[in-house]
Amino acid sequence: MPELPEVETVRRGLQPVMEGKTIARADVMRPDLRWPLPDRMAERLTGRRITAMRRRSKYILLDLDSAESLIIHLGMSGRMQIDSEPSADFHHNPTIALKHDHVIFHMENGTRIAFNDARRFGAMDLAPTDQLENHWLIEKLGPEPFGNTFNEDYLVEKLRHKNSPIKSALLDQRLVAGLGNIYVCEVLFRTGISPKRKASAISKARVASLVPAIRDVLSEAIESGGSSLRDHRQTNGELGYFQHNFSVYDREGETCRTEGCGTKIARIVQSGRSSFYCPTCQR
Repeated sequence: MPELPEVETVRRGLQPVMEGKTIARADVMRPDLRWPLPDRMAERLTGRRITAMRRRSKYILLDLDSAESLIIHLGMSGRMQIDSEPSADFHHNPTIALKHDHVIFHMENGTRIAFNDARRFGAMDLAPTDQLENHWLIEKLGPEPFGNTFNEDYLVEKLRHKNSPIKSALLDQRLVAGLGNIYVCEVLFRTGISPKRKASAISKARVASLVPAIRDVLSEAIESGGSSLRDHRQTNGELGYFQHNFSVYDREGETCRTEGCGTKIARIVQSGRSSFYCPTCQR
């Protein structure tokens, strides 16, 4: 599932060709993705100018001049593919079948943008822009990790009564929006905290250290174009490459990269998700 860096990478790739531009025509090729698509979706998008492109957690938000916003969730395999020419050659990866182009945006300047999703775990919805924070997909989300409300005092307060493991706590989208399995593993390694530690048992100083570590890891991943493990690609078809910088994620049995450590990276399963960590460096 794409995490915040992957979604932000896609948003940045789309912004130059969509923000401030008009959707000359929208083609909606099927009635549903993960859930039913909005009523009259093609009609409500066609002729509308995109006034702003934003990201909230793992959702891309397209604000329209109709006072509605399009909510886009990429799901497990969703991709936004850009082409300057309306032809089948726009796919940089020929294994991405055109039959999986479920929603196509034809922009006023001739650019074609297709939402391609083979597994159809993605989602789209339209909602009034001024009521987005009350939308069922967004209303329970916690603060953005780069926002001012996500700070050391906030995290210390939120975790002091949490009896769940710190790994599970940080994956809770109500606590902080956008974090996923990959980047929580990397953050915990950088701060030397074991994923097994009970959140409430971690000292205030160590909890506080999580905030800059979260921001640093996410920033580095965004600059790297995200992590391409299976399905994620940037809008130009290129793979992200932050996976080459992983310290622990998906490195079970490999040697810890901390100088002088030599311990093998371990993997455990927590709440159905794999946690990777160094048993020596993380306590």
